[in-house]
Amino acid sequence: VFQDCGADCAKFQKSELEYKFNKKALERPYTSKHSWGKTYGEHKRHLEFSHDQYRELKKYAEEIGIFFTASGMDEMAVEFLHELDVPFFKVGSGDTNNFPYLEKTAKKGRPMVISSGMQSMNTMHQVYQIVKPINPNFCFLQCTSAYPLQPEDVNLRVISAYQSAFPDIPIGYSGHETGIAISVAAVAMGAKVLERHVTLDKTWKGSDHQASLEPNELAELVKAIRTVEKAMGSPIKQLLPCEMACNEKLGKSVVAKVAIPEGAVLTLDMLTVKVGEPKGFPPESIFDLVGQKVKKNIEEDETITEQVVENHVKKVKC
Repeated sequence: VFQDCGADCAKFQKSELEYKFNKKALERPYTSKHSWGKTYGEHKRHLEFSHDQYRELKKYAEEIGIFFTASGMDEMAVEFLHELDVPFFKVGSGDTNNFPYLEKTAKKGRPMVISSGMQSMNTMHQVYQIVKPINPNFCFLQCTSAYPLQPEDVNLRVISAYQSAFPDIPIGYSGHETGIAISVAAVAMGAKVLERHVTLDKTWKGSDHQASLEPNELAELVKAIRTVEKAMGSPIKQLLPCEMACNEKLGKSVVAKVAIPEGAVLTLDMLTVKVGEPKGFPPESIFDLVGQKVKKNIEEDETITEQVVENHVKKVKC
């Protein structure tokens, strides 16, 4: 699914439950409609993949030519993922303010992608100061930890704030909203990493499914992102080769508003701007023509060309 849709990486979540939760949290009764067990621990154990299943997933990802990793949801999960030789570590929002975890994970020397749901800018500055000296190869993702996420809680402008505050690291976006528009906008704002949850069916049991993309939406998202990446283009504004046809057909020229006799000195009220045949001076030259002498008679509505203006020095466009 991931590869067919054009994604670069499939990411799961790995927990070592006794290290992620304390006993009371695991023993808590869990009666939600999303529950797969009587207690939260039973529920999580039912859903958690084993080490062997992770090894199988990694092998399969290699076979189909896609990166495979996981969010290590506790320090022991990070140990296992390190042993699994993942290409990068994902730090879920729940561990972003877990400073000992960050230090240990950074020391493994693998690239890190750090989500920022539930955090403040102050905390993110602290995270930067902890990780950067140990491992400069990391990025931050703007993220709001709500499932599904409402547009008014997305705050895409935080991407710009992160770009200003941390100019030497890539900034990305981790989205839990429905649809693809907001994620495409994040890319247009310069997000270099994009993470979205994916499901095969949004109606399945579990709170994440409705905040996830189905495969057809993922394919649409990837296609839209590739289009936006192309469209970002260059910051240099200039007449492009693809615009030449339009410019030839519709580009305007300075023309004579009235009949102008040979030897007359041009004034603004003698001139106007029209689509002219042949092409003459471009409209932006009209003020430069004022005060110049004409070498021959110019009929009303005739294009003003270089040949009829005395001592005309063509300005070179930089």
